[in-house]
Amino acid sequence: MDLILIITVLFSLFYLFQINKMTYALCESREIPEEKQPKIYRTVNVLVTILILSFYVEILLKA
Repeated sequence: MDLILIITVLFSLFYLFQINKMTYALCESREIPEEKQPKIYRTVNVLVTILILSFYVEILLKA
């Protein structure tokens, strides 16, 4: 159980970092104004966090 949590946390940190890098590239390529970028980052991070939590719950229920 603890190993699943540790692996999920490590995967989640890596995944969030990669998603934020891609979000930054999107903002740069689309030339999105600076004042709109925090809202985009917040939205993306909340959605990815929900995805990661649902993944963890699914794994937890199957184990």
